[in-house]
Amino acid sequence: MKVVILGAAGQLGQAMTARAQARGYDVHAWTRTQGDITRPATLAEHLRDTAPAAVINCAAYARVDEAEDEPAEALTINAWAIRDLARMARDLSFALVHYSTDFVFDGLTDVVHRESDPTNPRGVYATSKRLGEQFAGEAPSHYILRVESLFGGPKAKSSVDMLLNGLIAVREIRPFSDRTVTPSYVEDVADATCSVLERRPESGIYHCVNTGVTTWDALARYAADLLERPHTLIRPVEMAGLTMRVPRPLKAALSNEKLTAAGVPMPTWQDAIRRYVDLLRASAAR
Repeated sequence: MKVVILGAAGQLGQAMTARAQARGYDVHAWTRTQGDITRPATLAEHLRDTAPAAVINCAAYARVDEAEDEPAEALTINAWAIRDLARMARDLSFALVHYSTDFVFDGLTDVVHRESDPTNPRGVYATSKRLGEQFAGEAPSHYILRVESLFGGPKAKSSVDMLLNGLIAVREIRPFSDRTVTPSYVEDVADATCSVLERRPESGIYHCVNTGVTTWDALARYAADLLERPHTLIRPVEMAGLTMRVPRPLKAALSNEKLTAAGVPMPTWQDAIRRYVDLLRASAAR
């Protein structure tokens, strides 16, 4: 299968490129230099010449707080560019894969969100991502994969990565005790994306997160046990008591039952953390 990966230099883009290549795809991994989604005329020309079966868009504006000061840039990358990609998908007959986020929910209710649940984005970033979902849905063949708290990969930089790095370095960490999450190991997301493209279930939105619900505090304690670090390093805090410029979803857990029903089951978050810890240990031992 010939695929174009946009945003190939990022955390998800690098992992996606490696996984697609490992599965034998004809991969065209484009960074912003080669495939700038904010330059639709040039991008359409390159896609026409390449003629991919699928385009996997890993490019995104993800600076939640800064988006309040840069709404035009956030909307251009996360919304208007996706509108243009959907039109290209229609004109050039490729399947469009686009990634979204748990931030489309307000996180004010203690439920595990399904794809059919009503959204209520708060802030410019969340709104731009929800608009991007709506535009991506205009492509004849589309898969909108909502991920949450991505961790791992060559450009590891998420909350999970910071917690693990702190534990490895035997530093005190301060995870949220009241934020409910379903984290997403970037390797599992990349693998699931390939499976979706191979199985071609019905177009639509799918939650692409590891199975099971946790809090940052519980995740940190599980990781501490794997790393043989004392729980005294963990000093939990409550997110509800903090003042943030842009509210984060407090109850942000996503159900991946729809993806599982489509034949793409996701490993548990515990299994993902264990595999990632093993990888970090192996890297440190080199």
